[in-house]
Amino acid sequence: MKTGKEIKPGTVLRIDNDPWLVQKAEFTKSGRNSAIMKTKLKNLLTGYKTETVYGADDKLDDVILDRKEATLSFINGDTYTFMDTTDYTMYELNAEDIEAVLPYIEEGMTDICEAVFFEERLVSVELPTTISRKVVYTENSARGDTSGKVMKPAKLSNGTEVQVADFIEIDEMIDIDTRDGSFKGRSKK
Repeated sequence: MKTGKEIKPGTVLRIDNDPWLVQKAEFTKSGRNSAIMKTKLKNLLTGYKTETVYGADDKLDDVILDRKEATLSFINGDTYTFMDTTDYTMYELNAEDIEAVLPYIEEGMTDICEAVFFEERLVSVELPTTISRKVVYTENSARGDTSGKVMKPAKLSNGTEVQVADFIEIDEMIDIDTRDGSFKGRSKK
């Protein structure tokens, strides 16, 4: 059993005896109302998609899934092919199946991912918590603004834009937290 606030992308829930993949999950807590989790779900058997809101304390049945290590092999349009690191089996996923991690996937990445299977069928891929990516464009730092944590936008090679510290320059490798897309620091790799 999971509560509504524990739902995250890649989780599979059992709703009316059907497995539903959580493609997006957004936690919202406002002052007056109770906390809620807005989710985008996809039925793994029929492909049907829906959006649902759960309370933070709602109890939901989660499905135990098989997991294997995999790496990105290649990208062909909207099809992403991953390869099992132990037996070299190839698995394909569409862009809509990995929507939550798509901003951090790029051609030639070497990150070891977790391929998630339901009844021996690949349903999603989870990236490591921290990944390193190269900054291909960012503005020069603003002189004199040292009042605290100064951030600026930076573009990665796959077109994703992230907020980075003011001292980051073009061609630097940075670490990104894949859970929320936040900048963690310069990469030590």
